[in-house]
Amino acid sequence: MPTLRNKVALVTGAARGIGAETSRALARKGVKLILIDLDAEPLKALAAELGDDVALAVAADVCDLPAMQKAVDSGVAKFGGIDLVLANAGIASYGSVMQVDPATFKRVVDVNILGVFHTVRAALPSVIERKGYILIVSSLAAFAPAPGLAAYCASKAGVEHFANVLRLEVAHRGVAVGSAHMSWIDTPLVQDAKTDLTAFNQLLAVLPGPVGKTSSVGPCVDAFVDALAKRKRRVYVPRWVALAGWLKAVVTSRVGDRNTLPHVPRILPLMDEEVAKLGRSTSARNVALDDVAVDPK
Repeated sequence: MPTLRNKVALVTGAARGIGAETSRALARKGVKLILIDLDAEPLKALAAELGDDVALAVAADVCDLPAMQKAVDSGVAKFGGIDLVLANAGIASYGSVMQVDPATFKRVVDVNILGVFHTVRAALPSVIERKGYILIVSSLAAFAPAPGLAAYCASKAGVEHFANVLRLEVAHRGVAVGSAHMSWIDTPLVQDAKTDLTAFNQLLAVLPGPVGKTSSVGPCVDAFVDALAKRKRRVYVPRWVALAGWLKAVVTSRVGDRNTLPHVPRILPLMDEEVAKLGRSTSARNVALDDVAVDPK
């Protein structure tokens, strides 16, 4: 049975949600952790909880390659190297392509795609040296489009294929690469969208079968820890998400569109109206963190 004890893992988006809970689970397995997030206070609190001998917290923006390289270098200096990478940092925007704030759309793409590239680029030399494993967090959204979430869907499809390319490039170096695909998980990202937008809740309500259901964080954490231990190529949470991946051509066909199209004329204008009233195209939490990224203290 593969063991994680004494491995060193770099986790982005580690301050909250899946990143934080996976970090706690990895610490219980004897893993040393390099924790990276832009949200400094909860990140520092998590590192303090886990202990200085277990975790190093580095507040950094994944969109800033020099900052990510500095974070990686600090982690390597403390723990000796990096065996595992969980590229988990991600955000979402709200609103139609016609109405979404262009700067917010760009920020989502920057965090979700460039942030993954910067994470991998900075950590890769050490991961190659240790013949390690990289798990890139994509989404069900890579397979199944959702109106009003174009930046999120496009970016998650992008990082899935980034993982596919990276896997080919580093296999001969002894490095394995996986991609993780989750449906809606009860994380701050989903919680904020539900709180901000009745339109988002209505969208979930009309999605077919289990696609609109929200799952708890626990099974996702278990799946991530298992993937990190076994160097899995694909991770699906819940497991039915695998079917959406296998049937992506059907999901994005005219047949697949039939379930969603009748609801778009009602839900999308409502989303745009609610976004306009909010005065922002993303969660209040992300707006605050964007201010930190623009003007770091």
